[in-house]
Amino acid sequence: MPMPTPFDGYVEELARVSSTCLVSVARNRYSVPCELAGRMVSTRLYPTHVKIVADDKAVADHERLSDKGKTRYDWQHYIPLVQRKPGALRNGAPFTDLPEALQRLRRGLLRESGGDRVMAKVPALVPTAGLEAVLVAVELALESGTPSGRVSIEHVINVLARLNATPRPANVVTVLQVLMPPIADTARYDRLRDLPGIREVGHDA
Repeated sequence: MPMPTPFDGYVEELARVSSTCLVSVARNRYSVPCELAGRMVSTRLYPTHVKIVADDKAVADHERLSDKGKTRYDWQHYIPLVQRKPGALRNGAPFTDLPEALQRLRRGLLRESGGDRVMAKVPALVPTAGLEAVLVAVELALESGTPSGRVSIEHVINVLARLNATPRPANVVTVLQVLMPPIADTARYDRLRDLPGIREVGHDA
Protein backbone atom coordinates (compact mmCIF):
# COMPACT_ATOMS: atom_id res chain seq x y z
CA MET A 1 0.00 0.00 0.00
CA PRO A 2 1.23 3.53 -0.70
CA MET A 3 2.48 5.53 2.27
CA PRO A 4 -0.28 7.93 3.44
CA THR A 5 0.37 11.65 3.78
CA PRO A 6 1.89 12.42 7.22
CA PHE A 7 -0.65 13.72 9.68
CA ASP A 8 -0.24 17.46 10.22
CA GLY A 9 -0.99 17.49 13.93
CA TYR A 10 -0.81 20.72 15.89
CA VAL A 11 -2.64 22.74 18.51
CA GLU A 12 -3.94 25.97 17.02
CA GLU A 13 -4.83 29.15 18.90
CA LEU A 14 -5.36 32.80 18.08
CA ALA A 15 -2.98 35.34 19.58
CA ARG A 16 -2.28 39.04 19.28
CA VAL A 17 1.20 40.21 18.27
CA SER A 18 2.73 42.50 20.90
CA SER A 19 4.28 45.90 20.21
CA THR A 20 7.68 44.19 20.34
CA CYS A 21 6.62 41.78 17.55
CA LEU A 22 6.28 38.76 19.85
CA VAL A 23 3.56 36.11 20.14
CA SER A 24 2.94 34.02 23.27
CA VAL A 25 2.69 30.27 22.67
CA ALA A 26 2.66 27.72 25.50
CA ARG A 27 4.17 30.19 28.00
CA ASN A 28 7.00 31.18 25.69
CA ARG A 29 7.33 34.01 23.20
CA TYR A 30 8.32 33.89 19.53
CA SER A 31 9.05 36.71 17.09
CA VAL A 32 7.11 37.50 13.93
CA PRO A 33 7.74 40.10 11.17
CA CYS A 34 7.43 43.56 12.71
CA GLU A 35 4.75 44.69 10.25
CA LEU A 36 2.35 42.34 12.08
CA ALA A 37 2.61 44.21 15.40
CA GLY A 38 -0.84 44.59 16.98
CA ARG A 39 -2.52 42.11 14.62
CA MET A 40 -4.22 38.80 15.37
CA VAL A 41 -2.41 35.71 14.07
CA SER A 42 -2.85 31.96 14.27
CA THR A 43 -0.27 30.00 16.29
CA ARG A 44 0.30 26.33 15.54
CA LEU A 45 2.09 24.36 18.24
CA TYR A 46 3.86 21.20 17.00
CA PRO A 47 5.90 18.76 19.11
CA THR A 48 9.20 20.18 17.79
CA HIS A 49 8.42 23.61 16.38
CA VAL A 50 6.03 26.55 16.38
CA LYS A 51 4.51 28.03 13.22
CA ILE A 52 2.74 31.38 13.04
CA VAL A 53 0.23 32.00 10.25
CA ALA A 54 -1.30 35.28 9.08
CA ASP A 55 -3.73 35.65 6.19
CA ASP A 56 -3.40 31.90 5.45
CA LYS A 57 0.37 32.30 4.98
CA ALA A 58 3.14 31.05 7.26
CA VAL A 59 5.07 34.12 8.44
CA ALA A 60 7.36 32.53 11.04
CA ASP A 61 8.64 29.08 11.96
CA HIS A 62 10.67 28.58 15.14
CA GLU A 63 12.16 25.61 16.93
CA ARG A 64 9.99 24.99 19.97
CA LEU A 65 11.41 26.10 23.32
CA SER A 66 11.39 23.40 25.99
CA ASP A 67 11.52 25.72 29.02
CA LYS A 68 8.96 28.28 30.13
CA GLY A 69 9.21 32.06 30.11
CA LYS A 70 11.79 32.10 27.30
CA THR A 71 11.90 34.16 24.08
CA ARG A 72 13.09 33.10 20.64
CA TYR A 73 13.94 35.80 18.11
CA ASP A 74 14.59 35.81 14.39
CA TRP A 75 16.60 38.98 13.71
CA GLN A 76 15.34 39.12 10.12
CA HIS A 77 11.85 39.87 11.47
CA TYR A 78 13.18 43.23 12.70
CA ILE A 79 14.94 44.45 9.53
CA PRO A 80 12.30 47.13 8.71
CA LEU A 81 12.42 48.31 12.33
CA VAL A 82 16.14 49.09 12.33
CA GLN A 83 15.68 51.25 9.25
CA ARG A 84 13.62 53.58 11.46
CA LYS A 85 15.53 52.97 14.71
CA PRO A 86 19.12 52.00 13.83
CA GLY A 87 20.17 52.39 17.46
CA ALA A 88 18.45 49.06 18.17
CA LEU A 89 21.45 47.35 16.58
CA ARG A 90 23.67 48.33 19.51
CA ASN A 91 22.03 46.34 22.28
CA GLY A 92 18.72 45.05 20.92
CA ALA A 93 17.96 41.49 22.05
CA PRO A 94 16.95 40.24 18.55
CA PHE A 95 20.43 41.04 17.20
CA THR A 96 22.52 39.04 19.66
CA ASP A 97 22.34 36.05 17.27
CA LEU A 98 23.50 37.81 14.10
CA PRO A 99 25.72 35.66 11.84
CA GLU A 100 29.42 36.01 12.62
CA ALA A 101 30.19 38.10 9.51
CA LEU A 102 27.52 40.65 10.44
CA GLN A 103 28.73 40.64 14.06
CA ARG A 104 32.24 41.56 12.92
CA LEU A 105 30.93 44.28 10.64
CA ARG A 106 28.73 45.65 13.41
CA ARG A 107 31.61 45.78 15.91
CA GLY A 108 33.71 47.74 13.44
CA LEU A 109 30.99 50.18 12.35
CA LEU A 110 29.57 50.91 15.79
CA ARG A 111 32.92 52.25 16.91
CA GLU A 112 32.39 55.20 14.56
CA SER A 113 29.95 58.07 14.82
CA GLY A 114 26.82 57.26 12.80
CA GLY A 115 27.96 53.67 12.36
CA ASP A 116 24.57 52.34 13.47
CA ARG A 117 22.87 54.08 10.52
CA VAL A 118 25.40 52.60 8.13
CA MET A 119 25.06 49.13 9.65
CA ALA A 120 21.26 49.29 9.36
CA LYS A 121 21.60 49.46 5.57
CA VAL A 122 23.34 46.07 5.38
CA PRO A 123 20.49 43.89 6.75
CA ALA A 124 18.16 45.85 4.47
CA LEU A 125 19.89 44.11 1.53
CA VAL A 126 18.84 40.65 2.75
CA PRO A 127 15.18 40.59 1.57
CA THR A 128 16.17 41.32 -2.04
CA ALA A 129 19.65 39.80 -2.37
CA GLY A 130 19.28 36.84 0.00
CA LEU A 131 21.08 36.14 3.28
CA GLU A 132 23.80 33.89 1.84
CA ALA A 133 24.79 36.41 -0.84
CA VAL A 134 24.93 39.27 1.69
CA LEU A 135 27.08 37.22 4.08
CA VAL A 136 29.53 36.36 1.29
CA ALA A 137 29.66 40.03 0.24
CA VAL A 138 30.31 41.16 3.82
CA GLU A 139 33.08 38.56 4.27
CA LEU A 140 34.81 39.66 1.05
CA ALA A 141 34.40 43.32 1.95
CA LEU A 142 35.93 42.73 5.38
CA GLU A 143 38.88 40.88 3.84
CA SER A 144 39.58 43.68 1.36
CA GLY A 145 38.79 46.61 3.67
CA THR A 146 41.13 49.39 4.76
CA PRO A 147 44.03 48.65 7.17
CA SER A 148 41.86 50.03 9.97
CA GLY A 149 39.16 47.50 9.11
CA ARG A 150 36.66 50.14 8.01
CA VAL A 151 34.05 48.92 5.52
CA SER A 152 31.47 51.18 3.89
CA ILE A 153 27.99 50.18 2.75
CA GLU A 154 29.01 51.14 -0.79
CA HIS A 155 31.83 48.59 -0.55
CA VAL A 156 29.40 45.82 0.40
CA ILE A 157 26.96 46.83 -2.38
CA ASN A 158 29.76 46.82 -4.97
CA VAL A 159 30.91 43.35 -3.91
CA LEU A 160 27.30 42.13 -3.99
CA ALA A 161 26.83 43.57 -7.49
CA ARG A 162 29.94 41.73 -8.70
CA LEU A 163 28.67 38.47 -7.21
CA ASN A 164 25.33 38.90 -9.00
CA ALA A 165 26.81 40.16 -12.26
CA THR A 166 26.01 38.28 -15.47
CA PRO A 167 28.87 35.91 -16.31
CA ARG A 168 31.11 37.04 -19.13
CA PRO A 169 30.20 35.28 -22.39
CA ALA A 170 32.68 32.83 -23.81
CA ASN A 171 35.08 34.02 -26.50
CA VAL A 172 33.85 33.48 -30.04
CA VAL A 173 36.14 31.64 -32.45
CA THR A 174 36.54 33.71 -35.62
CA VAL A 175 38.91 34.13 -38.55
CA LEU A 176 38.76 37.91 -38.25
CA GLN A 177 41.93 39.61 -37.08
CA VAL A 178 42.63 43.05 -35.68
CA LEU A 179 44.78 45.06 -38.09
CA MET A 180 45.40 47.90 -35.65
CA PRO A 181 45.48 46.67 -32.05
CA PRO A 182 44.13 49.19 -29.52
CA ILE A 183 46.95 50.96 -27.69
CA ALA A 184 46.56 53.42 -24.83
CA ASP A 185 47.99 56.68 -26.22
CA THR A 186 47.38 59.80 -24.18
CA ALA A 187 49.25 61.97 -26.72
CA ARG A 188 46.86 61.12 -29.57
CA TYR A 189 44.59 64.04 -28.70
CA ASP A 190 47.46 66.52 -29.08
CA ARG A 191 48.43 65.05 -32.45
CA LEU A 192 44.87 65.25 -33.72
CA ARG A 193 44.65 68.85 -32.59
CA ASP A 194 47.70 69.77 -34.70
CA LEU A 195 46.29 68.35 -37.93
CA PRO A 196 45.59 70.91 -40.74
CA GLY A 197 42.03 72.27 -40.62
CA ILE A 198 41.47 71.19 -37.03
CA ARG A 199 40.50 74.02 -34.70
CA GLU A 200 39.70 73.51 -31.05
CA VAL A 201 36.45 75.15 -30.02
CA GLY A 202 36.69 77.36 -26.97
CA HIS A 203 34.74 76.31 -23.88
CA ASP A 204 32.99 79.68 -23.73
CA ALA A 205 31.86 79.59 -27.37
